[in-house]
Amino acid sequence: MSASLKISNSSKSQVSEFILLGFPGIHSWQHWLSVPLALLYLSAIGANILILITIHQDPSLKQPMYLFLGILSIVDMGLATTIMPRILSLFWFNAKVISLPECFAQIYAIHCFIGMESGIFLCMAFDRYVAICQPLHYASIVTNSLILKATLFMVLRNGLFVIPVPVLAAQHNYCSRNEIEHCLCSNLGVTSLACDDRRANSICQLVLAWVGMGSDLGLIILSYAMILRSVLRLNSAEAVSKALSTCSSHLILILFFYTVVVVVSVTHLAETKATLIPVLLNVLHNIIPPSLNPMVYALRTKELREGFQRWFCLGLQKK
Repeated sequence: MSASLKISNSSKSQVSEFILLGFPGIHSWQHWLSVPLALLYLSAIGANILILITIHQDPSLKQPMYLFLGILSIVDMGLATTIMPRILSLFWFNAKVISLPECFAQIYAIHCFIGMESGIFLCMAFDRYVAICQPLHYASIVTNSLILKATLFMVLRNGLFVIPVPVLAAQHNYCSRNEIEHCLCSNLGVTSLACDDRRANSICQLVLAWVGMGSDLGLIILSYAMILRSVLRLNSAEAVSKALSTCSSHLILILFFYTVVVVVSVTHLAETKATLIPVLLNVLHNIIPPSLNPMVYALRTKELREGFQRWFCLGLQKK
């Protein structure tokens, strides 16, 4: 009787912490990856701060397109900072232990920032749709008030929408294993350690992802389909080229962002044992977009390049 009671109690006891093991299969030399990851993180923070300063200092960039880009920069820095300090501390200081509350908080923050990035991409697609398809009404439709309302809606939508993910994860019973083959607390990676049924958590994450980000992607595709239809009706080849060039940088970032989301989601749904490539993709998906977004916009947007030059020249003159 006492033996069975002891077994029952141990099966219901919760682990008090998780241990992050890092990248599967390369534990002995994974610390060398900290150098490129740290460089990516520094470039993400530095480039996005530069974009924010340039937009703030240059009156010609106080346009909706660049205001949305500034909001995207803030979200990118939040996403990168959610994961990179923890990953670098793991590689540099062997800080493998993470408490349950901290782990669930990281799950919430990652889902929240990724959802907000998706939402800002949708806002930028809508901005381009109005600018190209309804140019005469652009100034009256895309106002500062609309930008503020859209941003607040995206913050509230994703802040509230993803709450069930960490809450359901925290309800599980983690009674035996506590080692996570990952550099961060991914929801499905953590819940795979649970001793009880985790199907509700997996279904919840899948539904929230497709309802939230799936609807964003559907509306983005619709916006660009309508943009393409309007552009193809233009008689001037120069006008067509200019219209497409304003959208090309946006499309590059959207393609990368959603492609990796789909690949990581399919990999998790397969429920195979954690392997290097899916874990590496998961980490890179959270750090490459914050590094890539400002570079793509800086290289492909003439007005932003000129804003950089004016700000840089002004700084040299003050010296």
